Amino acid sequence: SSGTNTRDFTSFFLFWLCSLPAIWFPVHKIRHLFTVKAYFVPTAGVAFFIWAIVRARGIGPIVRQPSKLHGSVLAWEVVKGIMSSIANFATLIVNDPDFARFARKPRDAFWSQLITIPVGFAITSFIGIIVSSSSSVIFNEPIWSPLDLLKLFLDHNGSTGTRVGVFFISTAFALAQLGTNIAANSVSAGTDMTALMPRYLNIRRGGYICAAVGLAMCPWNLLSSTNNFTTYLSAYSVFLSSIAGVIICDYYWVRRGYLQIRDLYSAKKSGPYYYTLGVHWRGYVAYIAGIAVNVVGFAGAVGTKVPIGATYIYNLNFFCGFIVAAAVYYALCRLSPIPATSDHWLEVGDDVRNGSLAYGSGEGAYAYDEESAGKGGEVVAKGTRENGWADDGSGSADKLDVPPAPARS
Repeated sequence: SSGTNTRDFTSFFLFWLCSLPAIWFPVHKIRHLFTVKAYFVPTAGVAFFIWAIVRARGIGPIVRQPSKLHGSVLAWEVVKGIMSSIANFATLIVNDPDFARFARKPRDAFWSQLITIPVGFAITSFIGIIVSSSSSVIFNEPIWSPLDLLKLFLDHNGSTGTRVGVFFISTAFALAQLGTNIAANSVSAGTDMTALMPRYLNIRRGGYICAAVGLAMCPWNLLSSTNNFTTYLSAYSVFLSSIAGVIICDYYWVRRGYLQIRDLYSAKKSGPYYYTLGVHWRGYVAYIAGIAVNVVGFAGAVGTKVPIGATYIYNLNFFCGFIVAAAVYYALCRLSPIPATSDHWLEVGDDVRNGSLAYGSGEGAYAYDEESAGKGGEVVAKGTRENGWADDGSGSADKLDVPPAPARS
């Protein structure tokens, strides 16, 4: 009933164990692992694609299969397929800042993602759809798991060539999963945990905590059936869509791209990002609202009888969660304004030349002790930041090549 057996569980545990050393190193020190993956995995994917088409005697029999669904039922299945695809990279939507923050300019991150994410996912999905559909022609049943399909290839033809091909493609899948675990799971979890408890956790320790949680949550249950897997992806999307809605609304519509960079790293209670007792309650309320609109439909997805309207809303789970969370957040920020915002677009990332975040103690600088501020200590500001002046930590204020802060800041 768990969807696994001794062989599969042993394979899973060995993969989990072999992943642990990769978490130890910073990502930039194992970057060549991703270089190898970038060449090896797509090659194996295309080889699997061609192999399946050859076994199905051409792509014609695959695409000419008649649809078993029609009308509105077919339309909603297409919608659910789109939502599953979005859910597949929903984690990357909210974890982008973990990597995009290293870009020199905002447009460096924008154009690369705008091109590679749609193209990459479209090609990958196309290969998966065709390969899975070919199994209906070859074995008279649709096989949704590529691992099960490879096993059937072995069972029906155990020749040396088949074994070599399966080994090559399976190794590529393992390498792809290793890279995904590091980039999308270990690093992102480690980054978030570092932000929560920087005194005790770093990215490496957070990555190992993520690995422990990944084992404790019994993920093999998610693969016991295709329904369990897609339900899991949809649930993932429900929670992440609300986060994405708040983040994007905050940056693009509430702040209009304006950030007071030094204050982002400050624990001053008088800072614009301290909010109410250190909690930005508007964001939490909007996040919960985005989840609430989908929670009834989610209950229906796991077997509870719910109204058909809730099911339709849940079929659009990412868009509904995103729009509701963004709208509620925007409304709350209008009713209860927050500091450090702009009335017009003011993204200054391209123009900042002096990126120092230090607080100096000399004349014209901020005599500020972060530890004291965190404990409620007195803050003495000797300098000024009006009209774009800011301290570089050397004791003198330098003029930054940035526009002055808006009046509402």
